Amino acid sequence: MFFLKKDNRGESKKFSSGIPSSRKGQVTIFIIIGIIIVAAVVVYLVIRQNLVGVSIPANIQPVYNNFLSCLEDRAKTGISLLESQAGYIQLPQFKPGNSYSPFSSQLMFLGNPIPYWYYVSGNNIPTEQIPSQGDMETSLAGFIDDGIRNCNFDSYYQSGFDINQGTPSATVSIKNNEVDVSLNMNLKISYGNDTSVIQNHQVAVKSNLGELYNSALKVYDKEKSESFLENYGIDVMRLYAPVDGVDLTCSPKIWNADDIFENLKEAIETNTLALSSQNPSTTKGKYFFVDAGISDGVRFINSQNWSNSYEVLPADSPIMIADPVGNQQGLGILGFCYVPYHFVYNIKYPVLVQVYNGDETFQFPVAVVIEGNEPRVPLNSTANTVTFDLCPYRNTQTTVSTYDSNLNPVDSQISYECFGESCDMGNTSSGVLTTQFPQCVNGFVIAKAQGYEDSRMQYSTTQEGNVNLILNKLYNLGINLKVNGADYNGDAIIYFTSPENSQTISYPEQTQVQLGEGEYTVSVYIYKNSTIQLSQTTTQQCTQVPASGIGGIFGLTESKCFTVNIPPQIISNVLAGGGKENYSVSDADLKNAHNLEINADGFATPTTMEQLQDNYAIFDSKSLEINLQ
Repeated sequence: MFFLKKDNRGESKKFSSGIPSSRKGQVTIFIIIGIIIVAAVVVYLVIRQNLVGVSIPANIQPVYNNFLSCLEDRAKTGISLLESQAGYIQLPQFKPGNSYSPFSSQLMFLGNPIPYWYYVSGNNIPTEQIPSQGDMETSLAGFIDDGIRNCNFDSYYQSGFDINQGTPSATVSIKNNEVDVSLNMNLKISYGNDTSVIQNHQVAVKSNLGELYNSALKVYDKEKSESFLENYGIDVMRLYAPVDGVDLTCSPKIWNADDIFENLKEAIETNTLALSSQNPSTTKGKYFFVDAGISDGVRFINSQNWSNSYEVLPADSPIMIADPVGNQQGLGILGFCYVPYHFVYNIKYPVLVQVYNGDETFQFPVAVVIEGNEPRVPLNSTANTVTFDLCPYRNTQTTVSTYDSNLNPVDSQISYECFGESCDMGNTSSGVLTTQFPQCVNGFVIAKAQGYEDSRMQYSTTQEGNVNLILNKLYNLGINLKVNGADYNGDAIIYFTSPENSQTISYPEQTQVQLGEGEYTVSVYIYKNSTIQLSQTTTQQCTQVPASGIGGIFGLTESKCFTVNIPPQIISNVLAGGGKENYSVSDADLKNAHNLEINADGFATPTTMEQLQDNYAIFDSKSLEINLQ
């Protein structure tokens, strides 16, 4: 230590403290070392409570091991939920389907709901709901926080342990083959004179969650861009259902839509289950091979008992009919008959995709949508923004009242159609529904009720108002068909045509019809067996096509002819009776009736093509006798 002192003459002189300079440096070093030691002790005291197995007394260690085991079990339970529920622990808001679209936002599988990754909502809006890996990590962390304080320490409490838990805050990191969990929570364990406070807790759970999730995304992306499930469905549809074709026959082709749909459901279920990601060795197996570029296994599951929708057009009833061409009056020059048919199908059904590795399976459902015999348009972005969703914007109070023809209340399902969308508005109670409708100009309010014809009314919902709808009751009537006054049990087709309720009956397979009050055009075609031999013919047909060269640019045409070879055919089912009749029926008449008797005239069974065409000419002039009984 140094200081200055002035002498009597005012001059300053330097005096030394007597400490050599070498010892002065040693003191400084000791001070620094002391500071380091103190800091090390402080750091050790701070982190010692996190050093598992070092600072925990032996008699407290089993309690902490039990806690870590509980933490691991809680994480495993959350992982299992993520894998079984398409990456969700807390399910997104449930959105129901309706009679127009069969999909809700969740698929029920073995009694458990699984959110769709892709579905078509009840408002016919394509929708995606795919969780990200970050979403899964956050939801798993929250699941651990919610349940970790419920670990069972009862046996330790009975042995005299005192255990206190603080507020938990978990973080999760999902890796391909492991899930790391870090939990920040003060855990104080006391026993006798020993006390330990542990704050940070770490577990690593062996799981393929990350790998399976990434593989599931690849399978979904393949379906999203290629619609390969829809393409398989279309193949099944064309194999098991009439779609396009021509048959050489002079009688109508008849199919039962209900039977076709049942066959389709069974075939789609079987063929979907046959799809596999395993590289096959057989030609048949290669057809069912789905190359998603992943090493994990993939299963595709469908059940005909799940919600689905099958629709075929044109068809006003379960009977699908294709009428023949070539046997009508004036078409004798053709010399043959044929039945062309073209049916359009709209099919929607779910497929559950399961990606697995060992004992672990990650699953998610998607909706398969076939519209107009074509697969849905592949999605290039989030489907929520594809179209404007009108139905949620309900701000106009409207009262709908539904009655039968006697003005008695009828409970019915109400919907509102506007801009191509159909919104489910709810059901009437005692014939009345008051609810908020979306605003629309010239939309349609529609009422449906079991046992009644559908009723619809054009109505604008730009301001509050009331709508009254009358539903005509449908009555079941047995059909008693007669030909020339005698009971007939052969083949016939009976058409009941009206603007509100058109039906087609394939007799004698169907002997019941549902009719409501109104005016119908009733047509009966009687068919009998015959043998009309048509030999092979060759005809030439010509058509006008754009002229070749520069003339085609200016709209000039030229005749183009080609030869048509018609193979020989045998006509075995021919028109042999029938007629048409306009028939009006009232609700009072139908209420007291049980059967509908139809008497038609029979014709001579034709044996030549000319006689067959004569029968079609006679048919147009024949009437029917129709009586309610």
